[in-house]
Amino acid sequence: MDVLLLIGRVLFSLIFLASAVGHFKNAEGMAGYLGSKGIKNAKPLVLLTGLMLAVGALSVLLGVYAQIGVLVLIAFLVPTSFIMHAFWKESDPMAKMNEQIAFFKNMGLIGGGLFLYVLLELHSDLNLFILN
Repeated sequence: MDVLLLIGRVLFSLIFLASAVGHFKNAEGMAGYLGSKGIKNAKPLVLLTGLMLAVGALSVLLGVYAQIGVLVLIAFLVPTSFIMHAFWKESDPMAKMNEQIAFFKNMGLIGGGLFLYVLLELHSDLNLFILN
C-alpha cells in the first residue's frame, strides 16, 4: 500500500509542478493571459501563484507538511477555477468547451486534494515521507 500512496502522490504533484515551471518560464505570457481575463498588474500574481504551486506540490510530493501543501494547492485551484475558467461566460462554443474541461479538471483535483487531506488527517501515522 505504501507504494501506491507514493505513486499517487507523485502523480498528483506532477500537474502542479509542471504548472509552476510554466508560471516561472513564461511569466510574461501568463500575465498576458490573466490580462485577457481582466486582471490588472498580473505578473506579480503569476509569480505568487507559481510559488504556491511549487511549494504545495513539493510539500505533497515529499510528504513534508503535506496537509498544508494540499490546502495551498486548493487555495490556488478554487479562485483559478471560477475566475480563469468561467465557461458559463463564454459565447464561443470551442472556448466554452475548453474552459469547461479546465474547470472540471480543477474540480477533480480539488476533490482529490480533499481526499488526501482527510487521509492524512485520519491517519497521521502513515509513513508518507518520500525521503525515508
